[in-house]
Amino acid sequence: MESNMAGRAPSSKAVHDQGGVRAVRGCIKALIVVVLLGYALVWIMVPTNTYRQDWQVKIRAKTNNSTYLGSQGANTLVFTSPMLFVAILGCVYIHLGKKLNHTATTQASSESRLKLRLAQWKRPALVKGPLGIVSAIELAFLGMFASLLIWTLYTYLHNSFLNITPKSLAKSGEERWEAKLEVTGLRLGLLGNVCLALLFYPVARGSSILGVFGLTSESSIKYHIWLGHVMMAIFTAHGLCYVIYWIATHELHEMLSWENTGVANVPGELALIAGLIMWACTLPRIRRKMFELFFYTHCLYILFVIFFILHVGIGFTTMMLPGFYLFLVDRYIRFLQSRGRVRLVSARVLPCGTIELNFAKNPALSYTPTSTIFVNVPSISRLQWHPFTISSSSSLEAQRLSVVIKSEGSWTQKLNQILSSPASVDRLDVSVEGPYGPATTNFLKHDMLVMVSGGSGLTPFISITRELIAASAKGCKTPKVLLLCAFKTSSQLAMLDLLLPQASSAELSNLDIQIEAFVTKEKEPATKTSKQIRTVWFKPNATVAPISAILGPNSWLWLAAIISASFLMFLILLGILTQYYIYPIDHNTNKIYSATRRALLSMLFICASIVITASGAFLWNKRNVTRESNQIQNIEGASPAGSPNSGWLYNADMEMESLPQQSLDQCTKVHYGERPDLKRLLLEMKEWNVGVLACGPKKLRHEVATICSSGLTDNLHFESISFTW
Repeated sequence: MESNMAGRAPSSKAVHDQGGVRAVRGCIKALIVVVLLGYALVWIMVPTNTYRQDWQVKIRAKTNNSTYLGSQGANTLVFTSPMLFVAILGCVYIHLGKKLNHTATTQASSESRLKLRLAQWKRPALVKGPLGIVSAIELAFLGMFASLLIWTLYTYLHNSFLNITPKSLAKSGEERWEAKLEVTGLRLGLLGNVCLALLFYPVARGSSILGVFGLTSESSIKYHIWLGHVMMAIFTAHGLCYVIYWIATHELHEMLSWENTGVANVPGELALIAGLIMWACTLPRIRRKMFELFFYTHCLYILFVIFFILHVGIGFTTMMLPGFYLFLVDRYIRFLQSRGRVRLVSARVLPCGTIELNFAKNPALSYTPTSTIFVNVPSISRLQWHPFTISSSSSLEAQRLSVVIKSEGSWTQKLNQILSSPASVDRLDVSVEGPYGPATTNFLKHDMLVMVSGGSGLTPFISITRELIAASAKGCKTPKVLLLCAFKTSSQLAMLDLLLPQASSAELSNLDIQIEAFVTKEKEPATKTSKQIRTVWFKPNATVAPISAILGPNSWLWLAAIISASFLMFLILLGILTQYYIYPIDHNTNKIYSATRRALLSMLFICASIVITASGAFLWNKRNVTRESNQIQNIEGASPAGSPNSGWLYNADMEMESLPQQSLDQCTKVHYGERPDLKRLLLEMKEWNVGVLACGPKKLRHEVATICSSGLTDNLHFESISFTW
């Protein structure tokens, strides 16, 4: 009876309400697309004479002569405001999406079939190569972006070279090649700004712009890498052109020039040096073997941005400002969250060295499968933050959040030593940032879901499996599941036990799942009894709180308020400064206000506005979080001392409580001494809509992508899950 109640159709009123929400979201997304198309059109027109001699002149006539914003008014209106408006609309769009009952609308329909046709564009178009796995739609946008760069450079150079005439050369005393070299250097700098304008969008972990289009920072980090490489190559060429020009014209002293107005050369050189250091440390060999060097040198982005602004002035920087502005908002909110400590309930130490950390979670906090969280353990390192995939499901575990950590690097090995030591572990101070993940997931739309993992690549599939268990328990239609997992040794098979949450009655019996586990380095089961899974329980601590959304349950609306309020505050502060201080100096005296001071004050106003508004929102929501945490503590304190579900009991020697292993054992088949025949297994899938997820080593993901994009079948829809930090 309970199952039927859970699975019955929603009421007509609920359907009507959901229809209204979908209509509003559709209008918002359409408006976002229109604004983005207009924004792209502006960038296409920027290098043309039409923009510079007509559009820009008219816009500046109405804005730059104002005593309120001054010389940066035009760029603020044309380049900054639209993208911040899109970010605000994106926050509202995602917030409304949370109100929809996604699990009730997963049945196949004509609409889903249309989406599946569109999903053909998401299939891998390139698998092997320097870009990694690239879908058809990514390849199309990459081609459009490359076309924009080529168009911009060609148009700039074509129009500028027309102005290099014998008369202009006689006036300047330059050779034609010298004049062309100077122009080329200038235009390369303007070209690099196109990349810089987009560089920071992919690295804002809580970005609403990415969320609107179903992207996450983890899946978009490759775009940041591509943009960074192209940008630094262009800026390096820009700097070399000017150095060669100054040498040829005997003006090398210009390298030490720092003008109060216009372009300042010294800050530009400092910005380029900071960028080159970062660029050099992103080489794969350095990033993989010396990750800390890569991470710490990447903090030079702060100097890069500051000196870049001092180089070109704040008026010109507003063309690239929105991406960095949204990143600053995101970064400061992360900083506020990272200052607190969260409650660590228990840790499960597996025989293979893998650790599952279980945190207390505010029941109001929800997240999607494959979400990630950044963890810091001060007793190991105060500076190191490590991202881990969340293995729990907020639908199945209302008060728990779990992550799985494999002992590979020095940081994880130290954590393993702490938790595996015979000495009792009373507490472990931990801070977190996140969770971060996709706004929505579409795993339920498939008829069949194939998850292919290698080693610790099983982690994101744990969260998906638990989410499917929760959906099946509610009576929702769930796809068939085939989990193909490869391990090196039989001790790693213990990771399969994590498919079921700790101290839970959840079972796999309601889920049509088959698990095929392959042990590649052993030809038969281990004869010796393997070490048991050890569970460490930590004492409760009144000074720490469960993991909660940093801005509360309506975090996206609060983010929209922070973006809009902080930008409005920045404009007000800038207007007061311009109208009552800068404008009188520029127009009532023979002096011109220093561009460097104007840039520094603008940066100060931006930071102050973000700090004030974000801190206010954080403190307002912290009161509610503290109140809820106290209620949870009271409930915990009321739990009987011997209750296995009290959750916060301390027992360092307690072994893992009995789990419903019978259903897990029945659906698991272990193969020794062989690797999965992925091509055969995938091509045997007869279902019309098969979702294929791959996570693990690069070679494994490429093999699965190659099979799905081979054209031998049309029913495989590939998605790679990888984390490139």
